[in-house]
Amino acid sequence: MKRRNFLGLLGLGGLAGLAPGLASARPKPELQRASGVEPLELSEAEWRERLSEERFQILRKADTERAFSSPLDKQTGEGEYRCAGCDLPLFTSDMKYDSGTGWPSFFTHIEGHLLSELDLVMLIPRTEYHCARCGGHQGHVFDDGPQPTGLRWCNNGLALRFVPA
Repeated sequence: MKRRNFLGLLGLGGLAGLAPGLASARPKPELQRASGVEPLELSEAEWRERLSEERFQILRKADTERAFSSPLDKQTGEGEYRCAGCDLPLFTSDMKYDSGTGWPSFFTHIEGHLLSELDLVMLIPRTEYHCARCGGHQGHVFDDGPQPTGLRWCNNGLALRFVPA
């Protein structure tokens, strides 16, 4: 059993009664799919054919890449950051900042292009977010970002592809 799955079972079982109270203490953005964003549903075999193994593990199995391993962390050019699974634009370069965490970070996102859910895998409630089109895991949102939102959308670099302006 993968560590993520094992910890997830512990988190769900051990914190089931406690989680609602803990979750309410953290910000949970209310994200809705934008009109015109049609869901893309593929089989696991189709995803494996479409993605590299590393991208498959992040986008489809919610893995996390090593900090400071993605060139997108230091990307500073103008352009769009799109979902590596389906090419939906998720962020623009104007939304990006250097958080010092080792992952591409953004203070906001393109409205309607991300969906969120509660993640209890690490035993502490976090808000996990996904591409609104393909459901691909992107990362987590934290409340330690810069103004004007105060949020840090911490993204896996392999879950994105950068398209220069």
